[in-house]
Amino acid sequence: MNYIIFGGSGFIGTHLINLLKEENTEAIIYNLDIIENNHNGKSNFIFCDVRNPIGINFPVTKNDVIFNFSAIHITPGHQDYEYFETNILGAENITIFAEEFKIEKILFTSSIAPYGASESIKKETSLPMPNTPYGISKLVAEKIHIAWQNKNQHNKQLTILRPGVVFGKGENGNFTRLYWGIKERKFFYPGRRDTIKSSIYVKELVGFMLYRINLDIYNFELYNCVYTPALSIEQIANTIIKTTNLNRNIFTIPGWILKSAAGIIGFFGGKKLGIHPDRVKKLIISTNVSGEKLAKSGYQFKYSFEEAITDWFIDNDKKYLK
Repeated sequence: MNYIIFGGSGFIGTHLINLLKEENTEAIIYNLDIIENNHNGKSNFIFCDVRNPIGINFPVTKNDVIFNFSAIHITPGHQDYEYFETNILGAENITIFAEEFKIEKILFTSSIAPYGASESIKKETSLPMPNTPYGISKLVAEKIHIAWQNKNQHNKQLTILRPGVVFGKGENGNFTRLYWGIKERKFFYPGRRDTIKSSIYVKELVGFMLYRINLDIYNFELYNCVYTPALSIEQIANTIIKTTNLNRNIFTIPGWILKSAAGIIGFFGGKKLGIHPDRVKKLIISTNVSGEKLAKSGYQFKYSFEEAITDWFIDNDKKYLK
């Protein structure tokens, strides 16, 4: 059996490959990506642009497992068409490839973006209402994978995951920016402290992935991948302060002031500083996603939220979070 990982060069793919090799040193892993990375010999890199039909030059069997991480996902950061081009064409080409080789298991990493921006709690049964090109493209990609599974649903396992903010070593995203903003005294609560930010530790996320694909069950399941209950931005910040031994007080500033400042700074090159009005807006709006289904799935969590931040800090020799 091979593990075929589309988009395996990135943050989540790297952690998954590390875990696969920890659990089975003989695991055969293929990383199909446009960015070269063989993970220090743990994976076999093959250049693959999922926008084009998938051409494979190694033996493939129906017992192989596909992980689809390929995506344009950073928002803001891309033109609208780029999200549709990569995320939708990628889903089409990967499922065509799976059908050609009669592969029976696919795990697709989607996003909570299909739910859209709203303060109300979102469950897997909630009506998707995406309001960004990224969210729309991910919802369409989900439907493409579901259509693949529906063709022979009793002999195919499809898992679609909608993770919240994924944090951990190598993330260089929201939690990393939050940590450095606190450390450098540049972070302020944007108008409120109770904004809910659903999240998941990357090691927990990939742990659940392996738990799910190792089940001898052939069906379709959709899971929100988040800690439950979800934490507020204040609880997250306080945990980071406590765990990394920072001595900081964080003040609240009206959101309109921060958005105006971000707009001005952004005009003069704020992108390099990670400052953008859309990022400030995202801080103000909750991403309140229920992880109840995941909690009842049978998977045993290895880290509480505080333990996850602590483990991440240890992974960086207790120097910083990045």
